[in-house]
Amino acid sequence: MPLSDRDLAILGFESEWRRHAGAKEEAIRAELGLSPARYYQLLGRLIDTAEAQAHDPMLVKRLRRLRDARAQARIGRAAGDLG
Repeated sequence: MPLSDRDLAILGFESEWRRHAGAKEEAIRAELGLSPARYYQLLGRLIDTAEAQAHDPMLVKRLRRLRDARAQARIGRAAGDLG
């Protein structure tokens, strides 16, 4: 299934959001008309698709790596809370 216009807009925004002035959350609302929570939900699903991987493999790999690192950090904090 090809990427939708919204999917392409999300990937494009994520690859270039640092160029925007101000907070990322404000830019998400202004540029995409999405709440930050919805944006991250859609982005998380999107980077797991083969279509996104084919469209921008370096971006998707970086985002997956960041997501995995955050998940490992949460696991480590949770394990520390148990001990």
